Amino acid sequence: MTSGTPAVRTESPVRQARTLFGHPPGLTVLFMTQMWAEFSYFGLQALLVYYMTQHLGFGQAKSSLIYGAYGAAAFFSPFFGGIVADRWLGRTRSVVIGGLLMMCGHFAMAFEALLFPALALVAIGNGLFIPPLAVQVGDLYADSDPRQAQAFSAYYMGINLGGLLAPLVCGTLGELYGWHWGFAAAGFGMLAGLAVYLRFRHLLPKDPPSRSQTRPGARIGLSAPDWRNLRLLVAIIAVVVMFRVGYEQSGNVIALWVEHQTDRHIAILGSRLEVPATWFQSINPLLIILLTPLLMRFWARRAARRGPANLLARMSLGCLIASLSMVVMVVAAMVHAASGQPVGAGWVTTYFILLTIGELLVIPVGLTLVGALSPVQVAAMAMGAWYIAKFLGSLLAGAMGAYWGVIPAAWFFGIGALSVLVAALFLFGLSRARPIRIG
Repeated sequence: MTSGTPAVRTESPVRQARTLFGHPPGLTVLFMTQMWAEFSYFGLQALLVYYMTQHLGFGQAKSSLIYGAYGAAAFFSPFFGGIVADRWLGRTRSVVIGGLLMMCGHFAMAFEALLFPALALVAIGNGLFIPPLAVQVGDLYADSDPRQAQAFSAYYMGINLGGLLAPLVCGTLGELYGWHWGFAAAGFGMLAGLAVYLRFRHLLPKDPPSRSQTRPGARIGLSAPDWRNLRLLVAIIAVVVMFRVGYEQSGNVIALWVEHQTDRHIAILGSRLEVPATWFQSINPLLIILLTPLLMRFWARRAARRGPANLLARMSLGCLIASLSMVVMVVAAMVHAASGQPVGAGWVTTYFILLTIGELLVIPVGLTLVGALSPVQVAAMAMGAWYIAKFLGSLLAGAMGAYWGVIPAAWFFGIGALSVLVAALFLFGLSRARPIRIG
């Protein structure tokens, strides 16, 4: 599986004679389950800042801090959720219980007084749901199977298909018909995901025995290569935090930029119509859906000609491109400051295009590395640890967001660009020190 790289875990994949588009049918099940789960999660996220500022009357700084803290909690909990799945619940029960908690949280958002309990339910449920589901993607394949990297790219496309639909459906319902309709739609999305998972559970890998089912109090037996792999994963996660600091502004201050500093009017049949601000949050997932198949084909052809790519170098390139997206916003902020008028939507659209290309070279590759390098005994915990990068990035992005309007916008976006550029440099250094090639 690797060439000149650390040893990877070995675990028997699910053996299935049938394939769908060259992949096990279980990948489609996980794709659909995660798609609906992300529809529910991003449906709430698309509405949250607007709901707090417009309906609940919260100030911008308070709303940004709540948004950041909620996003941080939702992606710190997977570390503990992974431990719970590995030790006690097992992967299937962890996914089901987590999905049920998220569904209840989304429905609870219909009641203003339950804002914080509802967000807590979604955050805790997300922690139980995400790690074991992602681990099951890797378990569909043997370690030497080059389709594994493609599978995580396809899985990530499922995540973003849900992210694409969420603002269009939940955002539109919330803005036009009432916030509670949007939150209810998110809850039904999670229900659909659970229904798919339970109906086709037989196509997924069997759960390995949890530690509570072996010897109580037994120590995890990890080899020296296992520990080397875990140390490398910790280094990767630490660097990805810097990428996340800049990236996570896309749903926070970028949403506010779109609402207040962007001209959202379009001319149709002689009329000027205003595009809902939440629709701009669909640009990123739409581009991921369009670009992922092209990138998968490009990397497959490149691997056939030149051999497996250095995945850490690919992540470094992704961070470099993402930093350019924020440079675009620096220029947009300077144009806005000079004119005092809303700027064209082309600026934020260019931002999303560059950010998406960078994201596709960072996040799916990181998921592939976690799936390949993590020992089976702690696979769900290791996958949960990957989301600590999103936790810290969301927390820091939320703290930064509290200064939106206090410091000039150009400086604000410049800080984000610098953070992602530093991540690119560190990943490039790691790629030279320990090149990892999968395929």
